[in-house]
Amino acid sequence: MAKREKEAPPIYELRPPEWLPKAHTTGDIGYIGFYPPRPNDVEEVLTETNVKHGLVLNPEVLAEHYSHRNEIRKRLMQEDALSALEDVMNQIFARKAESVPSVPSSSFRLPSRVTLNDGKRQAWFADLANSDIPLSKLGKNVPHGAKGHDLLDLLHNNNVAIPRAVWFLRVFGANESAGLRNKPSYNPTQYSIEWANVMTSYMKKQLMDIALPSAPRLVASKQVFKSVLSEDKTRQSWISRFSYCLSLLRTFYAEGLVDNRTYLAWLVQQMGVCNLAQAGFVVRLADEYLDGMLVSRALTRPFIEACLTKLVEIEGSPAKEFLPNTANILRNLISRSFLALPDACICPRIHIQYGAILEEILMDNFVSDGSEAGQQNVQALRQTVVDTLSDVQRRNEAMLFLHLPPRVLGSLSSALSDVKLLNSISGKTDMSAVSLFDDSSEISPSFSRKLDFLLTWSVTPLQYGDHRPYAAACLLQIWRNKAEERAIRRDAPSPDEQIQDLLFDWLDSSDVAGDPGNLPAVALLFGQLVKHELFSYGQYMQRLIARGETGLSYNDEKGSRHREFLRWIPLHNSDASDISQRKVILYGFRVRETPEDANEREIRKEFRALVPEVFGGEPQNGEPLTTTFWKSCSTLLSSPRYEQLKTIKQWFLPIYKKFLTSQTFDADGLILRVFILTTIIMARVRSYGSILDMSLCTLEYAHNSALLTAVIETIRQHIEVWACMDRMKDVASALWTVHQTWRSRGSQNRILLKLLAEVDNDRYLDPAAREQMLSDISAFSHALFPSNENPDTVPPVLPEILLLATDPNPEAPSLLANSLWYKYMTSPDWAWKVWDNTIASLRQIPMMIEDIPGRRACALRYAVFLLHVDQHLPRGFDEQIRSWFLGSGRNEVAALTPDSWDVVTVVLLYLICYGALATTTILESLVYQVWQAGASVTSEEQTQALEPLLTSCNTLFEHLLLRDECGTGLPPMDVFEAQGLQTRRRDVFREPHFSNLVAHFPALVLIEQNRYLSDSLRNAAASLRKTICRVSVFRQGIYRDLDAVRLTFERLLESQSVPDELHDPLVTALRLMLNDPGQDGRVNAAEWSSASSLLSPWKLAATSIELRLTIKQLGEGMSRESTRLAACTSLDKLTNAVFYHCKSPEEADFVAEMITDVDRTVAGKFVNAGLRRIVDIFREPEGPNKIDSMSRLVSCAGEILRLLANIVVPFRSDASLPQLDSAVQESLFAVLCAKVAEMTDMMTGLVRQPWSEDISRGSQAVIFLARLLQFFLGFPTTWSQQAKDLAEELCANLTRLALIHGAGEGLNMLAFPLIMDTLCYTLDEIPTDMKATAPYDPFKNYPEFNLSDLPSDMPPEYRERLRTMLPYVALNPVVQDLVYATRDSSGTLVPTGPVQNRPWEWTEYLGDVPGATDARAGTTGTDTDAASGRPTIKNSAALPLELFEARVTSDRIIPAHTPPAGDDGLLEENLHALQDDLYAESAFARDWRETRIALDPAPSSSSGSGSRARAEHDDGLLPPLHAFAGTASIPVDMRVSSRRPSPASSVRSAASGHALSRLSVSTAGEVIDVDALEAGTSGTSSTNKRKAMSSIPEEDDDEVEIVEGPIPAARGAKRVAKAKTASKTVKGRKR
Repeated sequence: MAKREKEAPPIYELRPPEWLPKAHTTGDIGYIGFYPPRPNDVEEVLTETNVKHGLVLNPEVLAEHYSHRNEIRKRLMQEDALSALEDVMNQIFARKAESVPSVPSSSFRLPSRVTLNDGKRQAWFADLANSDIPLSKLGKNVPHGAKGHDLLDLLHNNNVAIPRAVWFLRVFGANESAGLRNKPSYNPTQYSIEWANVMTSYMKKQLMDIALPSAPRLVASKQVFKSVLSEDKTRQSWISRFSYCLSLLRTFYAEGLVDNRTYLAWLVQQMGVCNLAQAGFVVRLADEYLDGMLVSRALTRPFIEACLTKLVEIEGSPAKEFLPNTANILRNLISRSFLALPDACICPRIHIQYGAILEEILMDNFVSDGSEAGQQNVQALRQTVVDTLSDVQRRNEAMLFLHLPPRVLGSLSSALSDVKLLNSISGKTDMSAVSLFDDSSEISPSFSRKLDFLLTWSVTPLQYGDHRPYAAACLLQIWRNKAEERAIRRDAPSPDEQIQDLLFDWLDSSDVAGDPGNLPAVALLFGQLVKHELFSYGQYMQRLIARGETGLSYNDEKGSRHREFLRWIPLHNSDASDISQRKVILYGFRVRETPEDANEREIRKEFRALVPEVFGGEPQNGEPLTTTFWKSCSTLLSSPRYEQLKTIKQWFLPIYKKFLTSQTFDADGLILRVFILTTIIMARVRSYGSILDMSLCTLEYAHNSALLTAVIETIRQHIEVWACMDRMKDVASALWTVHQTWRSRGSQNRILLKLLAEVDNDRYLDPAAREQMLSDISAFSHALFPSNENPDTVPPVLPEILLLATDPNPEAPSLLANSLWYKYMTSPDWAWKVWDNTIASLRQIPMMIEDIPGRRACALRYAVFLLHVDQHLPRGFDEQIRSWFLGSGRNEVAALTPDSWDVVTVVLLYLICYGALATTTILESLVYQVWQAGASVTSEEQTQALEPLLTSCNTLFEHLLLRDECGTGLPPMDVFEAQGLQTRRRDVFREPHFSNLVAHFPALVLIEQNRYLSDSLRNAAASLRKTICRVSVFRQGIYRDLDAVRLTFERLLESQSVPDELHDPLVTALRLMLNDPGQDGRVNAAEWSSASSLLSPWKLAATSIELRLTIKQLGEGMSRESTRLAACTSLDKLTNAVFYHCKSPEEADFVAEMITDVDRTVAGKFVNAGLRRIVDIFREPEGPNKIDSMSRLVSCAGEILRLLANIVVPFRSDASLPQLDSAVQESLFAVLCAKVAEMTDMMTGLVRQPWSEDISRGSQAVIFLARLLQFFLGFPTTWSQQAKDLAEELCANLTRLALIHGAGEGLNMLAFPLIMDTLCYTLDEIPTDMKATAPYDPFKNYPEFNLSDLPSDMPPEYRERLRTMLPYVALNPVVQDLVYATRDSSGTLVPTGPVQNRPWEWTEYLGDVPGATDARAGTTGTDTDAASGRPTIKNSAALPLELFEARVTSDRIIPAHTPPAGDDGLLEENLHALQDDLYAESAFARDWRETRIALDPAPSSSSGSGSRARAEHDDGLLPPLHAFAGTASIPVDMRVSSRRPSPASSVRSAASGHALSRLSVSTAGEVIDVDALEAGTSGTSSTNKRKAMSSIPEEDDDEVEIVEGPIPAARGAKRVAKAKTASKTVKGRKR
């Protein structure tokens, strides 16, 4: 007993059952629902109160009044609150991560191969074809044997389902490539490439069975065409096999089992090589797999080209009507491809060959559904297509150098257009409409340049016409007047001072002005400027004195250029101060008599001797003056213009006007002589202003027709000068006044009215005056030719005309003319018959009169008669004579003898001298016609018949245009008649008659080269041609319209009627027309050094015509065997010289213009020479600064490139560019590749220097190299192996340049698209043969890099364009956007590379499928952890979880919706509270769940349980929890604790009619039944436990029950006995 008292009995320690789970896996916080008693627990201490009243625990918190909100808020307001919470959560997550088990290693095993005999293999394939047999049964191993096509045939023959066949082939391929996986060079997609080749060859083999019948042969043959599709049996077999193959292909393509790139390349190749029968199948394949192509330009570009080629083939095929569907599919494919990837059509070859077809396809079939929205959509789509197509066409045409932007006119080009404008000035020109200067009133550099040009044009001997100085002064005056008006309106300074400065600068610095030979022209020009107050002579002298000009005085030993200007420039106004200052400057202060005084005295003597009657002397009655009478006035002709103008204007004109006023009414003959002589001498000194003043003054005193005609002819002869003086209005007014005077006297003058109408030209006369003039002309015509309904008939023979030859009466011609007019005035052809009879009479004169003077005197009698007839005709005799020569007169003229021609010539010359006949009429109706006949003579008989006529016409032409002398026995007899001839001669050199002369001018060359003609005729033609080329007015007409000259000779040289051997003489004649040998020297067009010396504005146009025709001549020489060698040598010499001397842009444009319209051979010579020159420029040594050297290279070679581009433009339309020499091809391409590589390295270095100015210059050089490469690629090229190797490097460098200019410092919005287009052009031109036996690789030479390597600041559109250039097809969706990654030392993910698709390794897993029932164990296929009851992770798939860094998180996914039996949300609440789960629910759903509690049925009402409890009792089985497989959910109603909770914890509302009712605060947790949480037991034991727990009666908690003490043992004895273990009683809090 004592021992028992000493030894304290061991305290019994209550242990939980083994099946009870811990409350925490690592922390020692007890077990769920297990609370064993402890000695020190408060409930174990026996106190009186506890014994009497039971254990009552004071509430920790007064729930009715207390809220922890303020304490939480205070803590959260502290600074470290969030960091403290973060630390707590981090610790929780860290400890949680430490306790998580790792993912097991992969347990996947690939089915192995076994070798089976035929029977077993056949049985195995039969099982494979049987879909009822699971693949897991066949998946242990697969048979080994058949491969390739045999394997595919085996699967087809056994009719294996596509998914099962794909599994088998995947396993088969995985075993085939298993031995290669451990090798370093292993490519996971290599077997896909091999299998793609197997599939494509299998399909190609089947397509080859579809053949087209061959063309019928002439040889008899029994061959019969048979096709697999022609018979039902073979057709069904072929369709079945092909369909099965396509079904396999779809899965293979989608999963990557066939390499998409290889397959799509094969499909593109088949589109290009298939026949029309195969095309029907290929286009449908292409339609299915088109999306895969459209991500890569390497596939899309050849695909579009192949489709277009096939469509064109169908359109031209006889089987077109049988292939409408194929054609429609092709159109659809082309449209889709173009819209998806427009860059695929950036190909000049496609643009040239199929541009029109492509546009037609894209613009077709825009049909809407009729609704307004549909119409708008169609319009928007159409506009998108139009814009895209326009952009593609524009880029293609840019690479073909079509529609080059016009160059801004340079100085030479602008001057050339200005020369053409100024040379076009004629007598009909309105000077106010000549727009040489800009409209601006300010003097700009452009104005200064044009003024300098205008002054030089007016005095240079390289231009022709006395009107030029007057035109220059007039144009400047018109501009000054307009500018002065603007200045007055704007209150701006007058432009006079600036004009004075510019004119002085030109005098001071111009080489043309300083030439002593141009001094008279300069003096004439500045005389006009001084007259119009555009140039101040006084300011000119003052400026020279102010700047200390030396050499102005003739006393100085060395003279200044301005001394001669001061000496020659005339003064129109007698300003005493200017005259005195001029005299002092030139001769000093003390000189008494100057050279001007002596010259003036001599000039006055010459005038007195020439026209003594003006000065009161007697007129000279000696022999008639010759046309060279002016030689007697040598002092006047040789004196400076200062004395000429001073003597004529200030001395002679006033005297002449007094002379006019002093003459009587019948002194017109005397006035006529004075007027003719003085105007001729004034014209020799170019004093046209005085001539006009004298003419207008004389008009007032012209009382007879002779004087009036002389004045009118003088005015007409110099009509261009009056127009350039802007005096046409004064002329028109004077003529109108004279007409009114004559009209008032009852007289009309046809010549006066004709000139008045021409001068007026609907500009100057008042409308009333013009109407009166037209009325007078009509009245005059009616008076001479009265209208009559019964006109008189003129007999064909008029004998009185023949009798005139023997009538000595001087008045006989006049009387005969009057009588004939009076008798036949109403007949319209009386004048024509008079002329016909006159010619017949003239033919008789040589037989009637033997001596030549007598014949000519008789001929003059007839000429006077015809002149009187002319005066009776309203429109003159000219029209009748022209009609006769062009009609029946041809035969009459051909019959004239040389003696008759002498007589006829006298008549014709006399009529021309007196204005009855126009020179142009004789030339156009007679001379030109005879020349054409002489040029076409082909026999000696024709020569004998034509020789007299041709000789006479040449003589007549010489008298009309070339001879100036008179008194030779032929008209003109004196200077007065010669003046009339000169007037008619000037009309020949005016339009439209001059063009006719030029058009017939080559006939002289043909006569000269015609070997059937006599030497005298040929020499005469040569003499006429050379002589007229020296006539100044002839050259003026040539330079007025050079285009007419060029077109005349071009048409003749292109004519087939002209032999080739005559081309050289024709070009030589043209050269003589264009160049004055006395000024220019001989110009050889084949020598560029001589031609380039004429590249001035004055000779540029003429040189262009000469060189153009010379080049054409050389081209024709190359086409003939006899002259090919010489022509080729000359052309090579010319082309080489051109590109070595042509450096300025103006010269380049000039050469390009003159080489247009040449044949392909000549153009090829120029192109080869130009490219050869570019190669030499590229090979020139570089300077120390590479970017400067490259800029100079671009400047030199750029002009050559532009020149060559313009040369080949005519050949772009038919895609027949000249052929390049092989040596030029190789050298240019090699040096071009080298320069591109050099610029690539240079730009790489430049972009590393921020803000470097050299980047822009480098980009310009890169752009030029790209443009040169585009130009080179446009020619047909032979690609050697070396060129292909260089092209590969070139493509790589172009890609680098594109990347440089696509982002960063080198970003260039112009260079990037141009380089990309050039890269596309280069890739397209590198030859590829689709029919070659080698594998077709459209991706060769395309850039290859990762998109991730592109700069981040690259614009998205540039990035997208580069993506289409990469040789990658669309990624498989399985690995798209996936990359391999590693973690660095800090734990950050570092991407390393994209994930490669391994379709042959990632096979299907045929083991236990998650959720499937294991028949042997009776559990689900997912393993569970014995300790935690949670499911474990299986790593048994082909794709191991380690690739995704998978780890176990111990989280379970709870479904968003509870099972039907789980209406109570307490289950979900407790699951959330006791374990880690992932649950998807909204905030409203969570609030609904957390604020509701379940309503337990009353204990006394055993049969009154809720419907849910009854359903659970009836079913006896709970639905599983939708989490991991094997986890069951426990309903809330079945949760039982080891002890009954306090009644305070179960408060129910009796008024609630729903299972869940809203609580005022939060829910009260219930004790979870630990039996129900057993996760490791089987389904059977779990069910038994649930059934046992479901038998426990529940109490009805409808009424609130407050327990003050412990529950009596008797009431809970039954429950305690049924409990697994005792539990602690928890007192609930009253709510």
